Amino acid sequence: MRIIVGITGASGAIYGFRLIQVLKDAGCEIHAVVSEPGWQVLEYECGIKKEDIMGKVDFLHDINNIGACIASGSFRTDAMVVVPCSMRTLGGIANGIADNLLGRAADVMLKEGRKLIIVPRETPFSAIHLGNMLKLAQLGVRIVPACPGFYHRPENLQAVIDMMVGKICDTIGVEHNLFPRWQGE
Repeated sequence: MRIIVGITGASGAIYGFRLIQVLKDAGCEIHAVVSEPGWQVLEYECGIKKEDIMGKVDFLHDINNIGACIASGSFRTDAMVVVPCSMRTLGGIANGIADNLLGRAADVMLKEGRKLIIVPRETPFSAIHLGNMLKLAQLGVRIVPACPGFYHRPENLQAVIDMMVGKICDTIGVEHNLFPRWQGE
């Protein structure tokens, strides 16, 4: 599978980094694009630098390079995940504002009818946030809020992160064993 991973400046950058690790292990071709605030949050929350991402992805695209392959509908991709997704980026995507490569790549996914998954990380949501999410959901975008479950009884923070990343993988169709699935009582 060829997957685009966008990382924005919302808190929860570890979800994006962990998703990249899991996709790499699954043999996916990964195209990453990180906003400037995304780089800041990766560094602040996780101590992750550009070199750490470069070592895990097949292609790291500059946020300002609107001539990159992922900016064109003729470049085939299987899915795009924006994780975490800031409300600024979500609002831009919902309103067709493609002012950088991340927004353009998401716009391409919409116009081509491909899988676009948005992982918003904000709380509480305002009516504007919810309206933008509704608009995207009505266009077929999957909204996967960064709200991990606890039915798998996580014993540490990594298990909480993996549960959320596993739900993202389920949405794009990537096999994983990141958390035990509910089998009923």
